[in-house]
Amino acid sequence: MRQMSGHVISGPGDGTNRPSRQINVVLRSQEHYGGGASAQALEAEPIPAVKPLPAVDQFADIQKELEAMIGMENVKALVYEVYALLYISRMRSEAGLMGGSQMYHMIFKGNPGTGKTTIARIVAKLFQKMGVLSKGHLIEVERADLVGEYIGHTAQKTRDLVRKAIGGVLFVDEAYSLARGGEKDFGKEAIDTLVKAMEDHRSQFVLILAGYPLEIDQFLMTNPGLPSRFPIQIDFPDYSVDQLMQIGELMVKERDYVLLPQTVFKLRQHLHQEKQNDCFSFSNARFVRNTIEKAVRHQAVRLINHYSNSIPAKSELMAIRPEDLKL
Repeated sequence: MRQMSGHVISGPGDGTNRPSRQINVVLRSQEHYGGGASAQALEAEPIPAVKPLPAVDQFADIQKELEAMIGMENVKALVYEVYALLYISRMRSEAGLMGGSQMYHMIFKGNPGTGKTTIARIVAKLFQKMGVLSKGHLIEVERADLVGEYIGHTAQKTRDLVRKAIGGVLFVDEAYSLARGGEKDFGKEAIDTLVKAMEDHRSQFVLILAGYPLEIDQFLMTNPGLPSRFPIQIDFPDYSVDQLMQIGELMVKERDYVLLPQTVFKLRQHLHQEKQNDCFSFSNARFVRNTIEKAVRHQAVRLINHYSNSIPAKSELMAIRPEDLKL
């Protein structure tokens, strides 16, 4: 919602129709802060008219996508902070104030399946809506896409991918792998080329480096100048078992399937076990998706074998039974 007497910007929802927070921007005179003669001089100056932003809420679509995601409250809050900064920066510019030169390159730290790529797409869309990026597309790459086979090849491959990302986001997954090959490895050349591109194309694309938390931290330590080039760093925590169950229920619902109560119990027990046994490489939502897809295949085989001469009821076509969840 917006009120044009001040500007009230709704923040991420709390699951109801109420915004969970607001940013209130109110123009006050310097007298309010106890100003003297200089304050009176400022009062005499005409304040440039602030052009209202378009009536369409530019955060509404982004907010819907974020609210549909399970958990990730810290990530959602930071995305909203970026939106608020962009919104207020535009208002400051329209009022004749210094907008400042912001850097939006980011580090995403988290285990597999914690939503890093999904959030990267949302961030790209947000930057496009707010006029930071002209296209808002996402180019997702890994080491093999950047590193060449001979001297000079890596720099060219990396520059080509940067050119493709102009106007959007270049998302480098498992970025730490670029620094793992030693002194003679071409990965360092890719890093140097990316750093140069960040300077040469300052406001033309956003670079996001992603990967496991510990490995990303070690990677940043290999080059003292790297951390300062990425002012926005986001931690993507592992999902709890309850959150993973919510994700699983959502996945089957989207596919018109239903987990029977016994299946829900079996899946929950399996998730507990997997998180305990594989805490460092557990793939979170990706693991749930793979488990559900495998169960759907097993259900199809079971139905064909059981109903070879008849047609199963609709409820049977939808039901994922415990025996389908072969672990």
